[in-house]
Amino acid sequence: MTVPTAGRRERKKAATRQNIADTALRLFLERGYDEVGIRDVAAEADVAVTTVFSHFTSKEALVFSQDENFEHGLARAVTARPPNEPLIPALRREIHAMVRHCTAESAAPLWRMIDSSPALRQYEESMHLRHAESLATAIAADLALPAPTTACRTLARFTVDAYALAREADDPAAAVDEIFHMIEAAWTTTVADRP
Repeated sequence: MTVPTAGRRERKKAATRQNIADTALRLFLERGYDEVGIRDVAAEADVAVTTVFSHFTSKEALVFSQDENFEHGLARAVTARPPNEPLIPALRREIHAMVRHCTAESAAPLWRMIDSSPALRQYEESMHLRHAESLATAIAADLALPAPTTACRTLARFTVDAYALAREADDPAAAVDEIFHMIEAAWTTTVADRP
């Protein structure tokens, strides 16, 4: 039996991307983010510099290799939820999953590195804005709106901010629940006021 070429090609591409991301993170944590260049990552991962840039748009993007997965996960929380499930609990569940992933003990060195780098903090902030806009678009589509409204954007921004705030809290799970209690109250009022 022959394995489809496209499937094999995609798996190889994904494996190369993961190798580059893992190598970069290891080097950043060992030597310091500012001490490692793209050439260092490419050499250590045994790929060309152009290969690194074909998978990652910048050095900062190497640190946030799960960015796309998180962005798609937020949109899927809206679009792939069961037909009778309300929106806010679906978003709360996704944020809980993201927070669990990012507050695992093994992630602590990564977050210390991010918190100590202005370039990484700035990249993370722009990433959150992009995630919020993507989520607002999914919410608008779910509500059969032609474009995201201020309410859609606000809900999306608060949802993404819930992740950021909870990640820094002493009790991340309790923080998510507390924040989403407020989000749900505001959203319920907003939806009730819609014409």
